Amino acid sequence: MRIPPTRPMSFVSPRGLHGGNVPHPRLRETRDEMTRSVHTVDQENVSATLTVAVPAARVFAVLADPATHSAIDGTGWVQESVDRAPLTEVGQIFRMDMYHANHPNGDYQVANKVQVLDPPRAIGWLTGQEKDDGHLEFGGWLWRYDLAPLGPSETEVTLTYDWSAVPQPIRTYIQFPPFGPEHLTNSLHHLAELAAPTSQAWKPGD
Repeated sequence: MRIPPTRPMSFVSPRGLHGGNVPHPRLRETRDEMTRSVHTVDQENVSATLTVAVPAARVFAVLADPATHSAIDGTGWVQESVDRAPLTEVGQIFRMDMYHANHPNGDYQVANKVQVLDPPRAIGWLTGQEKDDGHLEFGGWLWRYDLAPLGPSETEVTLTYDWSAVPQPIRTYIQFPPFGPEHLTNSLHHLAELAAPTSQAWKPGD
């Protein structure tokens, strides 16, 4: 299975994009007046958590809209959603146009498969590619958002990238994780800005 590079919303990149070994378990915390964020790394997953002043239902609605994923992306690799229908069921496929300078073609496309859907508390997907014969092939890594309502207008959002199900042959030529945990935190801050009730960048039904 040949896997192109990508970003913290969809795919992973090959060895060389993120050098060195997988970091040892660690915890780093940052604070400001509006939010509290934490990110952690262990041997099989990396996660970031951010508390946002947005109701869980609205945060979930933003995440379930593939058209928002480019704006949420913390790396700039995601270009545009190919399938723009809202995510409503497990097994649903949605494709994204991508760009990465280290990819042989620069531009490429990934196929995501909804793996978790529990509105308004959890949403997640596997990322892979569509082969020439139309067959979808996934590498085993999962992107997942967990939403914990803290009140009517506040939500704790955790974004997790989990590669525990990736088979060993793929691990021989892909470095996990392919990015630092700060990229997940960046994505959560973008999500908070997009989902804010005062945001003009996204409205339900857009």
